Amino acid sequence: MTPFANAAVQCTFDTYPAPVRGKLMALRELIFATAASTGGVGPLEETLKWGEPAYLTTHSKSGSTIRIAWKKAAPSRYAIYFNCKTTLVDTFRSLFPHDFEFEGNRALVFDQADSVPADALAFCIASALTYHRA
Repeated sequence: MTPFANAAVQCTFDTYPAPVRGKLMALRELIFATAASTGGVGPLEETLKWGEPAYLTTHSKSGSTIRIAWKKAAPSRYAIYFNCKTTLVDTFRSLFPHDFEFEGNRALVFDQADSVPADALAFCIASALTYHRA
């Protein structure tokens, strides 16, 4: 597990119900692993944006912010959010129309009972982390 460098982010994860916390921690690990294996991304800054864990390419400025979140209104669901002013989610929709549930032009939504298509999701994450290099 990637250690938390930001105590506020760790506290936010600690507030999530255990079943969904594990799913969000897996997303977090996939984000860090993808960043580490994607050339030019460099270290990520993990912080809170709108009270949700967010991942920024502060050092390289290579990409667009990624957020992950759980909402009380839909307790079995969680999501990975991308900047809605980019073409990222539209691109993901055209490449992976049956792999994800999409929320408008900003998110991929998952149910905690379902498995996540890790390879396709890693591609999406890498695309966001390198968005400004394209």
